[in-house]
Amino acid sequence: MREEPKKNVAVIDIGISDKDRKKIADGLSKLLADTYTLYLKTHNFHWNVTGPMFNTLHLMFETQYNELWLAVDLIAERIRALGYPAPATYKAFAKLTSISEEEGVPNATAMIQQLVQGQESVTRTARSIFPVVDAAADEPTADLLTQRMQLHEKNAWMLRSLLET
Repeated sequence: MREEPKKNVAVIDIGISDKDRKKIADGLSKLLADTYTLYLKTHNFHWNVTGPMFNTLHLMFETQYNELWLAVDLIAERIRALGYPAPATYKAFAKLTSISEEEGVPNATAMIQQLVQGQESVTRTARSIFPVVDAAADEPTADLLTQRMQLHEKNAWMLRSLLET
């Protein structure tokens, strides 16, 4: 009996084993969930910030959520390039993220503190993927992670600077 070839099954041969591509995609899925959750939180705070620093924070938060919005696409597309589906639901993101949602409307200082923590969380998540990325010689993912960490570390520093008295 002859076996029929499977239809629509693409073989991915980019020099990274299936096992390593899966590990990297799983890590990137967590990064995507963190990035999306931080996007939502930052956008929420942009809409709801009040107080004497309103204009500064409103504009800063807008810049940051716009950048996060663009980043989710880059991360999701890298997951797809590795041959795996990108998580794309609130339910999936809630399971994967390390960032907690804010259910109320904190004051401006608490917003800044939460966003510092969020920026740092995304950085830690990105950094945690590096061992498998380095071992697999996955330079495109390493480049993506490096760019993400650089941006999130800078954003965390800028936000922390607002908290100094």
